Amino acid sequence: MCVESVPPPPNRVTRRGVLAGAAALAGTAAALSAAPGAAAAPVRGSAAGPARSAQRGGDLVVEGGTLLDPATGEVTEDAVVVIRDGVVQAAGARAKVDVPTGAPRLDAHGRWVLPGLVDAHIHLNTATEARDAVRKGATSARSGSTNFYQDIAVRELARQAPELAPRLRAAGVFVTPELGDTVLADPDLTPLARLKGGVRSAEALRRVVQVNLARGADVIKTRVNERAGLPEQDPLTQVYSYEQLSEIVATARRGGKGVLCHSYSERGCDDAVRAGIRSLEHGAFVGERTLHEMRRRGTYFTPTLTAIAGMIGNPDPVLDERGRTYLPALKEAVRTAHELGVPLAAGTDSSGGTVKPIGREVELMRSAGLSALDAIRTATTGAARLLGVERTAGRLAPGFAGDVIVLDGDPLADVSVLKKPQRVVRAGLPL
Repeated sequence: MCVESVPPPPNRVTRRGVLAGAAALAGTAAALSAAPGAAAAPVRGSAAGPARSAQRGGDLVVEGGTLLDPATGEVTEDAVVVIRDGVVQAAGARAKVDVPTGAPRLDAHGRWVLPGLVDAHIHLNTATEARDAVRKGATSARSGSTNFYQDIAVRELARQAPELAPRLRAAGVFVTPELGDTVLADPDLTPLARLKGGVRSAEALRRVVQVNLARGADVIKTRVNERAGLPEQDPLTQVYSYEQLSEIVATARRGGKGVLCHSYSERGCDDAVRAGIRSLEHGAFVGERTLHEMRRRGTYFTPTLTAIAGMIGNPDPVLDERGRTYLPALKEAVRTAHELGVPLAAGTDSSGGTVKPIGREVELMRSAGLSALDAIRTATTGAARLLGVERTAGRLAPGFAGDVIVLDGDPLADVSVLKKPQRVVRAGLPL
């Protein structure tokens, strides 16, 4: 059965609901931030009160730390980062930076200073999860989809109250054969509930992509294989063909958007890459031929090592064995991809209410064979390019966002320090 040929609603209609959802999230997050124990330690000279949290960006001077620029690898001791209205005005050695008088200051002496990290694959469904992601160092992120467009509301929340959510590229709802309750996410999706074979025809695939675009999605998420995290599914089973994936990619491209694709099997990964996806997610058994093709096309690889490693030790023996089998294969794929020059991006695939630190993904990238600096780049400059925010995130340089993490140790010597930032600053607003 095909879907009736009815155009999706215009952006101005669907985004009204999105903005209403963002307002609700903002109210929830404001209440959470006022909860006992939620406030961070004060910054010297910082403003207090509810009016401060309503600002789009803050003024702050981060001084005295050792600054690492992931783009160049340059390390600057006794550095100063000047942030005004949430944007970096200057960054470098103290002797070369004009420090404004009277600005709030954050003392970073004895610590390392880096740009906020980027989680290129995360599922954020609530205001609590969004705030937790920021507190764990992910000041920018790309959604791996949500069931009811919560990620689009989180994106708007981040624009209104940046200290409460990461800068987000939203994926909307999953383009997958079985939508389940997601058919209730938008009235224009409900006709798909009548499809006996699920979302598989060209018309149905286009419909889900078009509704996502009308809702304001920044990227489109689909799959080529079943899920690894469900013991009853076989992640090597292919659910979409090359032709179906090509239909999804073509429809997304007509809307000016790229596609990220959940993939595991060698054939599935190859079909997805040849269909023109922007990034391959998971990809445990991606073949070397496909990696060469990814290098040629500039297709990104987001391996989500954290999610695969997280299956090890699971009480379900199927998931435990799957994690123990998949993780070594995935690390080898990451190492080979890096040697071939395939661009890598760090993503935790956090979901289900638990936000994992993006620093853990960097740690696993390092264990897969990347140098410490290259592993850090997968969560800064590399991931920023994938998200299309390379002129905003991933560095602390003039014109970039005032997103900062302060670390208790040298990440070039031990990347594990990225898992627990000592302080996080989002758009000049210290948490």
